[in-house]
Amino acid sequence: MGKAIAILIARLIYAAVFIMALSFKFMDMQATATYIAAAGFPFATLLAWVAAFFELGLALAFLTGLFFSQASLLAGIYVIFLAGAFHGPGRWSASKAEFGFFIDHFTFMAGLLFAAVHGPGDVLVAKIGEDRQIA
Repeated sequence: MGKAIAILIARLIYAAVFIMALSFKFMDMQATATYIAAAGFPFATLLAWVAAFFELGLALAFLTGLFFSQASLLAGIYVIFLAGAFHGPGRWSASKAEFGFFIDHFTFMAGLLFAAVHGPGDVLVAKIGEDRQIA
């Protein structure tokens, strides 16, 4: 029972993180686009919308368990991309906090990799997409 509760709490935490991220984007898409453009990316508004809907998909996967392992892997790749693109070494001299943000993304990725391998658990989960094992 403790394992099921821990997995459920982890899924809710993952979903909450991505729901917060997408809600900030939907509340001020232009601010997100400006931040993306400041990092040097073209088509910033389009990328902001893509990111918001991608995060929505991730949140739904974590809440339902649908394609959970695949979503965990994609989320891990996304999180590491964000670490490098927005908190990478080029920003550390301007703010020591940026290094902390950079490292935090790796700890988040480690949890996502663990989730990808172990799956969504057996409680409150739709098992669609979980028939493939990640090796």
